[in-house]
Amino acid sequence: MKNWKNSVIYQIYPRSFFDTTDNGIGDLNGITKKVSYIKDLGVDYVWISPFFESPQKDFGYDVSNYRKVDSLFGNNEDFKELLGVFHQNDIKVLTDLVLSHTSNEHSWFRESEKSSDNKYSDWYVWEDGNKDEPPNNWLSVFGGSSWQWSETRQQFYLHNFLKSQPDLNFHNDRVQEQMLSEIKFWLEFGVDGFRFDVINFLFHDQELRNNPYKEISEVRPLGFNKENPYGLQVHKYDNTRPETLSFLEKIRSLLDTYGAISIGEIVAEEPFEVIGKYTGNNRLHMAYCFEFLSEEFNFENVDGIVDEFMRSQRDSWPCWSFSNHDSKRIVSRANMNPKDLMEKLLNLEGNVCIYQGEELGLPETNVNYEDIKDPFGQTFWPEFKGRDGCRTPMPWNSMAKSFGFSNGKPWLPVNPNYKDLSVDVQLSDKSSMLSFTKEKIRDRKKKFAT
Repeated sequence: MKNWKNSVIYQIYPRSFFDTTDNGIGDLNGITKKVSYIKDLGVDYVWISPFFESPQKDFGYDVSNYRKVDSLFGNNEDFKELLGVFHQNDIKVLTDLVLSHTSNEHSWFRESEKSSDNKYSDWYVWEDGNKDEPPNNWLSVFGGSSWQWSETRQQFYLHNFLKSQPDLNFHNDRVQEQMLSEIKFWLEFGVDGFRFDVINFLFHDQELRNNPYKEISEVRPLGFNKENPYGLQVHKYDNTRPETLSFLEKIRSLLDTYGAISIGEIVAEEPFEVIGKYTGNNRLHMAYCFEFLSEEFNFENVDGIVDEFMRSQRDSWPCWSFSNHDSKRIVSRANMNPKDLMEKLLNLEGNVCIYQGEELGLPETNVNYEDIKDPFGQTFWPEFKGRDGCRTPMPWNSMAKSFGFSNGKPWLPVNPNYKDLSVDVQLSDKSSMLSFTKEKIRDRKKKFAT
C-alpha cells in the first residue's frame, strides 16, 4: 500500500455523474467512461457513493443487499470492470458502506420483524412498549422519534434516520461478524478501501437512557439542518458509544490484511475529539466531520482549526472537505471565488476530498419543491430544502441535451447556469477553474512528496 496520507480523494455521486443507459440516472459504466477525465485531474482515490441494491428511499444509503450492485447502476461485472480500468490508470477505488442500518426491505429485517424467536430476531434494536409512547426521547436525524412501532412484531424498532432504515444491533456479536463479512466480500472483490457512513452510530446505550437537552444557543448543526429538533439534544446515549472503539479495531485488522484504507464519517457533539479517538494505528485510517460542510463555514478560521487539530490529535489523521453530497455547495455557502476555496483546500495537511463538480466551481442548484426527491428536504421544507441542490447532474457538454449527462430525462433538473461551467468549456480554457484545480493538485503532490 502506497503512502495514503495527504492524498486527494474525488467523491462521485453515481446517480448524477454520467448516464449511459438513457434512464436519467448515472451508472457505473458512466464512471468507467470518464476515467480519463478523473485521471487528468490527478487524484489518487475515488470514493463512490452507494450503488448496492436498495429501494432508494435514501438513494442508496438504505441497503437491501450489500453484495449486489443495484440494477439502476449496472451489475457486479460492471463494477469489476470499473475496478480494472481505474487500477490500470493508477487510481484506487473506495466504496461507501453503510454499516449502522439497513433498508427495511433487507431480508434480515423482514425475518427479524416476523418473530422474536428466530435467527434474526435480535439483529435489530427492538423494544417493548405502548405503541403511542416511544421507549425514550431519542430523535431521528430526519425528523420525529427514532422509534417506529411494528404492528407485525408488536414492538418498537430503532431508526436513527428514515423509518425505512432500521438500525442493526451491534451489541449482537453475530451482527458484528456479519458486517465484517460484508467488508471482506468487497475486499476480496478488489476494492481499495471504504468510506464508512455515520460510523459513530453503530452502538446505542443498552439501558435506553434519555438524552439530555441543550440550550438553543448551544446548537451547532454539524451534520443536520439548523431548524432540526435533533440539535436540541446532547446525543450522549443514541450514538458515539464507547463500544464502537473495539469494533473499529476489528475493522482495521481486516483492512490491514488486504492493504486497504478507511474513511469514517463523524456526526457527533465534539467531532474532532471523536476523530481523535476513532483514527490511528489500530482503528480507522482517517475520518471527516461537518466542520467545513456546515452553513457556519468561515474561511478565515480554516487554517486555525486544521493547525489546532494537527497539534492536539497527533496520533490521528483527518480528511478535510468543503463540499459533499450532504451539504450545500461551498461556492454558494462561502460566496467566494472558487479558486480561492480550492487553493485553501488543497494546501491543507491531512487528506482532502473534492466532490464532483467542485473542480468546476459549480454553485448550488435551486431545486423547486415539486422536483425535490430528498426525504430530508421534503420533511423540513421550506426552511431546509434538503440535499438535492448539490446532487444535480454534472455538466459535461455545454451544447448537448442535459449538458451531456443523459439522453433521457435526468432524475433531478439540470442547472441552466452550469452551461458556461461545463467540462468542455473549461477544458479549452487554460484560465478555467478546472485547469486551476489540476495545477493545484500537482502543486500539492510536490508539497507533500515523501
